[in-house]
Amino acid sequence: MLKIKILGSGCPNCKRLEQEVNDALAGSMIEYEVIKVTDFMDIMAYNIMSTPGLVMNETLLSAGRIPNHQQIVQWAAQYQTAE
Repeated sequence: MLKIKILGSGCPNCKRLEQEVNDALAGSMIEYEVIKVTDFMDIMAYNIMSTPGLVMNETLLSAGRIPNHQQIVQWAAQYQTAE
């Protein structure tokens, strides 16, 4: 199962990123779990300067922006097979 982490304090952009991930992967055959990481020290372990952050299977893919649906699906397919 693909583990997706949303890094952020729960700000509107963090919530929007979570919704974008769910919307992008809703019709796919990819099994995934979304984990919200809100603890500041846990977020800093990924060495990002701005949120939201997107992590798939412990690889930081995006920080400080919300990737589009196509990019999310592409990453999910890539990292699902990388398990």
